[in-house]
Amino acid sequence: MKNDNRLSDIVGGTPAYTVHRPHQPMVRDVRHGLARSPKQLSPKYFYDERGSELFEEITQLPEYYLTRAERSLLEQRIAEIIAAVRPCSLVELGAGSATKTHIILDEMRSSGCAECYVPIDVSKDFLKATATQLRADYVDVQIMPVVSDITEPFALPPVASPTLVAFLGSTIGNFSREEAIRLLSHIAGEMGPTDRFLLGADLIKDPAIINRAYNDSQGVTAAFNLNVLERLNRELNANFPVSDYEHHAFYSSEHHRVEMHLIARRTHTVTIPEIGEISFEKGESIRTELSYKYDRPILEDILSASGLSIEKWMPADDGSFALALARAEG
Repeated sequence: MKNDNRLSDIVGGTPAYTVHRPHQPMVRDVRHGLARSPKQLSPKYFYDERGSELFEEITQLPEYYLTRAERSLLEQRIAEIIAAVRPCSLVELGAGSATKTHIILDEMRSSGCAECYVPIDVSKDFLKATATQLRADYVDVQIMPVVSDITEPFALPPVASPTLVAFLGSTIGNFSREEAIRLLSHIAGEMGPTDRFLLGADLIKDPAIINRAYNDSQGVTAAFNLNVLERLNRELNANFPVSDYEHHAFYSSEHHRVEMHLIARRTHTVTIPEIGEISFEKGESIRTELSYKYDRPILEDILSASGLSIEKWMPADDGSFALALARAEG
């Protein structure tokens, strides 16, 4: 992959490339989001260390089919994918705990070329723990973590080609069409002719299945959603009365997306020192996430507009999930 080679921080004892996210961008984003109607917070603020831990719990829930469906697909198709790409490097966007990464790295190593792995994630502490574990598991692979908010331009370390860029977990669904195109266009512009892009995407299905996945019986998703207010209280010295909000998530068949909200149980005012006072009415919502669902034509449209072209379309037998392998056009 092409890169701009900006060495900066240290993560887990190894040089890492990082886009710094100072305090002010959060203030800016929160000010802008809470001034909108309806009020919004960016889902990127879910992923502090606690939020990342809660999301890993979500992936283990019986209702949350996405992780199991994607893992099963990867296990079925990874040999075919690695045989087609022959990657020496793996770059993973939004890596999290990298639980599915072992499937890819094991196959790369079996094929005789697994030089380096570049996990990219916004949560520095979580990424550090992931990198430490991976170095123990893959002593022959260079682990080069990048701390970055992938919604912003980010730097990459120099890596050996061919490179496989993975964007798994249907994280693409958190982006509107325009935002997805902006992100994927950046990725396409970094890819060389032998590189490939591997996308995992949740597919349109029975709304009841989707609604259960975002409203689990154990309340883990609710805790994950509410944690964003806890984070604003910790990091911005806000005074959100977290217990006075409730989790609300629903699937819109019209827009093919899940909407996740926090609903105020009572009228109140919140103070955020660098922003000011913000009033909430009883029943008022803060939208915290959108999660789009796809079919092949929708994804082809987004990828094509980003300068990417699907080479392999790999849906699950039950139509629940799909992997798409794409190359950069031109």
